[in-house]
Amino acid sequence: MPKTKTLNCIIVDDEPLSQDVIRDFIEACPELNLSGICNDALEAGQLLKHKEIDLLFLDINMPKLSGIGFVKSLKEPPLFILVTAYPEFALEGFEVDAVDYLLKPVSFERFRVAVNRALERFSSRDEIMQHLMVRASKKDYRLNFDEIMYLEAQGDYVRFVTETQSLMVHGTMKDFIAKLPESKFGRIHKSYVVSLAKVVYLEGNQINLGDVKLPLSLSFKDAFLSKLNA
Repeated sequence: MPKTKTLNCIIVDDEPLSQDVIRDFIEACPELNLSGICNDALEAGQLLKHKEIDLLFLDINMPKLSGIGFVKSLKEPPLFILVTAYPEFALEGFEVDAVDYLLKPVSFERFRVAVNRALERFSSRDEIMQHLMVRASKKDYRLNFDEIMYLEAQGDYVRFVTETQSLMVHGTMKDFIAKLPESKFGRIHKSYVVSLAKVVYLEGNQINLGDVKLPLSLSFKDAFLSKLNA
């Protein structure tokens, strides 16, 4: 039976008591890894720039920017579960494609149902495609996910490296990360994403992919190691 994916998640809530409850629930779920607690959406936005987050536990009614306003502001938002004391926001929550809607006070049983839905959504998203189409040198290439070794950001281009070829593709790293299955790839540096299956060993702040060594940035290290050990 395949090993269950571990989701890196954060809590975004301005109420300390609610933070504590959700944190305790997350720690009781082996499929979840708590990567941070944010007091508002702006703080969460900064964290998302530096860590790969799979799931948000998101309060709706917060100062400065509401939870729903926050996810609408993200080009490629992670999966998110809304947690709020206001049932009247339920419809709007599902209109922005929330995985689930938890009403405070949240019971662990109801929390567990929401987590299972997130795991199913994440798994089905990974299984939809097994390849990526990219355009390089005026040709369209089909790259199977299993043959990609790593991606390297180079200005307005991303270099796709396999064991047999290297392709320069116009676009941003962020856009291509959104198209890759998160269970197969991990970001190790602002300029590099690697295939988890191609990692041979880690040594200090470097990752060995056989004949290639790439830098492992401290800001991505914890999230990457968590994904590698999932």
